[in-house]
Amino acid sequence: MSLILRSVRSCLSPAGAKEAAGLFRLSWCRALHTDNQTTLESRENAGGQTSKDFSFIPPLPGQDSTLNWAGKKFEELPIVHVKATYNNTHVQVTSFDNKSLVRTSCGTEGFRNSKKSSSVAAQTAGISAAAKAIAKGVSHVRIVVKGLGPGRQAAIKGLTMGGLEVISITDNTPVPHNGCRPRKARRL
Repeated sequence: MSLILRSVRSCLSPAGAKEAAGLFRLSWCRALHTDNQTTLESRENAGGQTSKDFSFIPPLPGQDSTLNWAGKKFEELPIVHVKATYNNTHVQVTSFDNKSLVRTSCGTEGFRNSKKSSSVAAQTAGISAAAKAIAKGVSHVRIVVKGLGPGRQAAIKGLTMGGLEVISITDNTPVPHNGCRPRKARRL
């Protein structure tokens, strides 16, 4: 058994824990990384990215980043706008400079009347929008969702099922700060 494993085992053993609890410190336990100088030297010798430079979290709009998706920066990725109302779901793919590439909704996919408000219709609209976007050369997208309709999550699932790679999802639903009086509640 190596020296590191023995020291970790002694730190985690009940006797070692009681002794450490009595002293309120763990100074007798050997640290796994002996000092910062050796870790800094090994990081410099490796020449790779440091943990400060790399993050799995997408950057905020306007923030500098070295991350690229299909050769594009985060700000240059196309945006999918999903508007989920109670009666319909609209899906529109735009370029980063707001030029419309693809536009579809549940009604254009052949659903009529109350069937437009179903999650199956929203998923179909998402799949159709993804297929049309891929035909125009779009592979990675950002999603902006607006509204509280039943097609919110179904449209996102349809976009991923259609073959688009989703980088970020943003909820842009308008929330009033006690502005206009809302509609009366439905009595069923």
